[in-house]
Amino acid sequence: MPSACDALIEDIEDMVSSHDPTPHERQSSRKSIIPRSRKKKDIPNNEELQADSLIPGTQKIWMKTWGCSHNNSDGEYMAGQLAASGYKMTDDPTEADVWVLNSCTVKNPAEDHFRNSIKKAQDQQKKVVVAGCVPQAQPRMEYLKGLSIIGVQQIDRVVEVVDEAVKGHSVRLLGQKKDGGRRLGGARLDLPKIRKNPLIEIISINTGCLNACTYCKTKHARGDLASYPIEELVERARQSFQEGVCEIWLTSEDTGAYGRDIGTDLPTLLWRLVEEIPEGAMLRLGMTNPPYILEHLEEMAKILNHPRVYAFLHVPVQSASDSVLMDMKREYCIEDFKQVVDFLKERVPGVTIATDIICGFPGETEEDFQETVELVKHYRFPSLFINQFYPRPGTPAAKMEQVPAHVKKQRTKELSQLFHSYNPYDHKVGERQHVLVTEESFDTQYYVAHNKFYEQVLVPKKPEFKGKMIEVDIYEAGKHFLKGQPVKDSMLFTPSIAAPLQEGEVSGLMQEQMSNGVHSPASLTSSFVIGSYSLDREALKKLGIGLALAAAVFAFIVEKLYW
Repeated sequence: MPSACDALIEDIEDMVSSHDPTPHERQSSRKSIIPRSRKKKDIPNNEELQADSLIPGTQKIWMKTWGCSHNNSDGEYMAGQLAASGYKMTDDPTEADVWVLNSCTVKNPAEDHFRNSIKKAQDQQKKVVVAGCVPQAQPRMEYLKGLSIIGVQQIDRVVEVVDEAVKGHSVRLLGQKKDGGRRLGGARLDLPKIRKNPLIEIISINTGCLNACTYCKTKHARGDLASYPIEELVERARQSFQEGVCEIWLTSEDTGAYGRDIGTDLPTLLWRLVEEIPEGAMLRLGMTNPPYILEHLEEMAKILNHPRVYAFLHVPVQSASDSVLMDMKREYCIEDFKQVVDFLKERVPGVTIATDIICGFPGETEEDFQETVELVKHYRFPSLFINQFYPRPGTPAAKMEQVPAHVKKQRTKELSQLFHSYNPYDHKVGERQHVLVTEESFDTQYYVAHNKFYEQVLVPKKPEFKGKMIEVDIYEAGKHFLKGQPVKDSMLFTPSIAAPLQEGEVSGLMQEQMSNGVHSPASLTSSFVIGSYSLDREALKKLGIGLALAAAVFAFIVEKLYW
């Protein structure tokens, strides 16, 4: 007879009653708890700690995310909520009790890695929770049977799903968020998160898209366009800068389509965001399809010329053949794409245009492919993502007559050779540039910075450079990078308006406390925060107001001296 733990619960509402506290209530209630040390003599000599190993919130969790920056932002939000709820996030999958696997459905290899990770977790007797576009689009896949699933619009309830998975229940939460019948963008933007890089905030400005591309599986998961209100996005950016972020990435399935469902548009949002960006900090725009950028070219050129916005735009072309574009249902012709590129190159000197190309789409002839080759020869894109076509199950393109595998492979190879035949950055050697340092290189030998055109510049790995805007002389150029030598005696500029969070530190908790009055000056005599400790009225009585205020001042001075 199967146990209760083996039962599949189709929706988490079947397990959680209306009387149970929500994760938000659980987190809020902890703020009024004052830690009190227990004297050693109070503990019986023979007392042993008795604990149920299945108590949710005490386990270690390893999270793996595949795919785009939108998926990475979702992963950061899920990690932040789990950590805020008491779970310990770990980078070591072997020591974790639970694996949270956040999937990508764009390509077959990404889903293969996801499926292999599930099997590996099961072989190691790990609890598994799956998230992302794969289970959202195809929750009844055989290899997902019996697993707990968190939907792409339900990431604000990841704690509940993990709690139930820890207890041995299999739950699935895949619903769409709506308000008055209108589909919402997804989970709240002010949720706790753990940024993979404390200096970079990834903000999803909308979910879904307006297209119906015949090869795309992501649409099955993310659905139609649903944009976040401008005020919520501006507030999220403002909060990020208050937490030491110096670079913001805007992301979505199509940033150019932003606002069409709520009566606004991308330039309107961008001009509002620019007002919040501190001097020296930078904003990077995400991918936008050609149809939705065409009508905003004048304004987009002005925005990309702004000193606090990278002169960089990712505009996927996919093919230079109108016939192939029609079969893809891309809703533009190649002349539309060329108009976008030519206009921006003229109005934004030095602008970087990145693009994507699919090789071997069903029905692509050799003539079609050569049109794409000529496009690359003409523009010599410095950043080019070349993808061999993979038929995704359930898409119209999967039912079309396929190009032979060896032909797809050969075309992919030919285009890759063309891309590697030119060096787009050689003319940059000898230039003096200002660059923003935000990351460490893969080989750990350099810090990675970006110039105004979002070109990757490697600089010496000196701790004082991290998170700073520095001036460098370019002395070497590679295929994908430049190398810069810091200008002697030049000043380091700090764009961050606050000390960045530490790696692994949860974002958003201080803002939540402030919104509840914990940190507001008007409520100082009721409660306030010293470092990570929240003191309420009773604690102040015991400490004495004077001592408490002195401690607060001391903590403030130490923080400023440290920064």
